[in-house]
Amino acid sequence: MPAVCSCVPTGVMMAVMALSTEFTKLFGVRHPIVLAPMGGSAGGALAAAVSRGGGLGMLGAGNGDPEWMARELPIVAQETVNPWGVGFQSWAIDAGAVERALEYGPRAVMLSFGDPSPFTERVRRAGAVLIIQVTDLEEAGQAVDLGADIIVAQGTESGGHGARHGRSTLPFVPVVVDLAAPVPVLAAGGIADGRGVAAALALGAAGAVIGTRFQATAEALVHPSIATAIVEGRGQDTERNRVLDIARSSRWPAKYTARTLGHRYLDQWRGREAELAADDRAQRAYQDDVARGEVPPEPVWAGEAVDLITDRPPAADLVAALATQAEDALTRAGRH
Repeated sequence: MPAVCSCVPTGVMMAVMALSTEFTKLFGVRHPIVLAPMGGSAGGALAAAVSRGGGLGMLGAGNGDPEWMARELPIVAQETVNPWGVGFQSWAIDAGAVERALEYGPRAVMLSFGDPSPFTERVRRAGAVLIIQVTDLEEAGQAVDLGADIIVAQGTESGGHGARHGRSTLPFVPVVVDLAAPVPVLAAGGIADGRGVAAALALGAAGAVIGTRFQATAEALVHPSIATAIVEGRGQDTERNRVLDIARSSRWPAKYTARTLGHRYLDQWRGREAELAADDRAQRAYQDDVARGEVPPEPVWAGEAVDLITDRPPAADLVAALATQAEDALTRAGRH
């Protein structure tokens, strides 16, 4: 199979055929491509650009920070007339955060990591599509019981946070598809080009949720050094760990580790997480190093497919390129 370049001609929107799935029909969007609601970096401009490009842009509201939401929600609401949504970390929010987001009329709300049940009825009453992301079969069963309209099955290849003892995307997605039927399932984890989107569809998913690839776009709310690290990164340099959450004094539940690129503190404390958690001085040293600029303010969240990312295009152009690549991959597969 010939190599597929992830490069996108800047400013060029390519004409592509629509891949129709239950997901695209539900939202009335052109492509079965979803922006992962990456906390902080998936801001209003990025979400709006993905939606304008024919996918579903998802605002990464994370822990529901009121100031961040007050800044970013109006941007996405004003910059696109196409469907868009907002995503939260269930363990980190209260009902007020969901209510504030719903005031802007998102078409969908995604709840990830933790118990989504306190918020599902609020989403449903507002008429928004309820999306629940799951990392294991227990969470998948709960999502079905809660009446999720869409379930996202996240494999361990994903960048950022995910299951500490999860399963890879390839075997996990079809199991969730079978368990959840007829509820549409989206695949997430290790998808960074159109071949990955095509593979998700072949597994029975109705679309793909893509994160790391969209961090390296013109609209992403990331420092230029982060985008550069992603473009230059390699999959073998990513690692799922708790070290950086502990060093940052983050409250993330231990069930969820984070896949990142390499980091000095990771090298120093790998395998010594309990010792680091008990060492207040080490955690203060981390904050001091951040303040001095010796380590980046945030780890570089990156999935295993980071090798496929070679440029930083406008997000709408990227959506079109991913759809073109997926169409081509499915056409080639059909010839064999």
